[in-house]
Amino acid sequence: MLKKLFYVFLISLLPVIGVIAYGWHVMEQQMQATLPLAQERTVQVRSGTSFNQLTRLLQQEGLVGNVDLVRLYARLNPQITAIKAGEYRLQPDESLLQLLDRMNRGDVVRHYFTLIEGHTFDDMRLALSLDDRITQTLDDINDDALMEMLGSPDLAPEGMFLAETYQFQRDDTDVDMLRRAHRDLQTFLEQQWESRDESLPYESPYEALIMASIIEKETGVPEERAKIAGVFVRRLEVGMRLQTDPTVIYGMGDSYEGRIRRADLQQPTPYNTYTISGLPPTPISLVGREAIVAALNPERGDWLYFVAKGDGSHQFSRTLQEHNAAVRQYQLNRRSDYRSSPGG
Repeated sequence: MLKKLFYVFLISLLPVIGVIAYGWHVMEQQMQATLPLAQERTVQVRSGTSFNQLTRLLQQEGLVGNVDLVRLYARLNPQITAIKAGEYRLQPDESLLQLLDRMNRGDVVRHYFTLIEGHTFDDMRLALSLDDRITQTLDDINDDALMEMLGSPDLAPEGMFLAETYQFQRDDTDVDMLRRAHRDLQTFLEQQWESRDESLPYESPYEALIMASIIEKETGVPEERAKIAGVFVRRLEVGMRLQTDPTVIYGMGDSYEGRIRRADLQQPTPYNTYTISGLPPTPISLVGREAIVAALNPERGDWLYFVAKGDGSHQFSRTLQEHNAAVRQYQLNRRSDYRSSPGG
């Protein structure tokens, strides 16, 4: 009798088991099916988004048909609900389950922003402000307040950010970007300073950074950085003025209109190295790692002069007589496609 009742019970369960099996099959189909996308696009998962909010977002994007089935699947597989905020690329050849797996791993879209060697701090701030991938927070913050936010209230901002390409996520803030660039500059400069030749004519890492910025602006051919550094270091050592045009241009500010006149070379400013001795008071541009390395590892030799040849490279001279001859050759008889640096 009991055996008969057991069989009846099993038979009565069959429809239930069938419904459950069918439901599981439909649920698995939805999770494993390729996303209904014709082409790649992105979706932004904001910080604090719950799994239920995410399913609604995906439904609005046309990627999920039945959110209840997705939520039921998540109840049975709670590990998939640990989603991370960020921007995700939606790919036509992947399933919803694969997308959720990437959201669990935080496999977000990576963006890149380059701080360019030789650009000024103002150039950098403008470029950041125009990038709509970056959350803008500095519109009403002046330079002094920004440096205080970055923990360096006593430093001028010029040159205090390492020029290189930075990876970031959409909606990272401009302050996030600048904090990283400022920290990376300080870290690399200190590392290079510790291994320097102590006979170099710099009293601080900051002075080496100022020199690096001049090298950055003078160098058209990367291989010449150390050689140009050697020229400027020897001038400091023998008491010569640096007499470098980029410092004149920086000191002229907005009055610079594309060319330097003789009167500009004679006009005193804190940055005009034709009228001041030693280094200018601050860097004159952003620098990359190579310029810092060159400033602290100048090429030894006896060159004291150099002049642009018009192809981005320079002619180096040991004496003023040699230098004047080079000036006549390359400056007074300029080639038609003359440029003092790549692109310039």
